[in-house]
Amino acid sequence: MDKKDMMGFPPWGKWFVLIDEADFKVKRIEVLPGHRLSYQKHFKREEHWQVVRGKGLVTIDGKEYELTPGDCIKIPKESFHRIKNIGDVELVFIEVQRGEYFGEDDIVRIEDDYGRNT
Repeated sequence: MDKKDMMGFPPWGKWFVLIDEADFKVKRIEVLPGHRLSYQKHFKREEHWQVVRGKGLVTIDGKEYELTPGDCIKIPKESFHRIKNIGDVELVFIEVQRGEYFGEDDIVRIEDDYGRNT
């Protein structure tokens, strides 16, 4: 696997691919205090997030959920979603992706704090 595919360093924090299989992918995602991911959806995968450190505010199709360490949430395929770090320490969560395709180009963003487009 190419090193570029193993980790990403977006403006909100960073992510690392832990496992990359044909039918699932697992990432460690770290979000800086006060930052959030883009409001986005995927057509070819669902995601399952489990918080391991910090506090996050998850939005799924306009509905909000507060998560703390040990909490999990499922992001259905084609649901708009995002997470924001609402604590004062780094938010760390594990993302398990399941579906038919896991490429970073399967993203439709409708809102992004950093000016990134689809």
